[in-house]
Amino acid sequence: MRVTAKVDYAVRAALELAARSPQRSAGATKGDVLGESQSIPTKYLENILSELRRAGLVGSRRGSDGGYWLATPASEISVADIIRAVEGPLADVRGEAPENLDYSGVAEPLESVWLATRASLRNVLESVTLGDLISDSVPTEVLDLLRTPGALNRR
Repeated sequence: MRVTAKVDYAVRAALELAARSPQRSAGATKGDVLGESQSIPTKYLENILSELRRAGLVGSRRGSDGGYWLATPASEISVADIIRAVEGPLADVRGEAPENLDYSGVAEPLESVWLATRASLRNVLESVTLGDLISDSVPTEVLDLLRTPGALNRR
């Protein structure tokens, strides 16, 4: 899986919002403040925040006292939710769902590999929330994957 800059920026911006306004009453955070705090280009970040807003993950208000906030508690927003908001489904093949592909002959078992890949990604990305990351309490089953032989090696 390739984590794009857009996904990385979206998760980091959402984490920054979670840290700055754990409750909506804490107020809104300006986009340029979010961008500066995470070294994200402001114009690019504004587009990402718009996508997160359309997905219902972020709220916004215009004006001098405007800005952004999490529309849902951090404990209810998974990393998968953010990825889907900015890039669509977690795992597709050539832009299609693996179960909609038609493989034949020796390639027929490939559908199972793509489906298992999607299930594996979901197991990790749906189980980790912004709340987990803010409190530095990534689920044990996710951290256990780091102990798999070769897990830290890039291949």
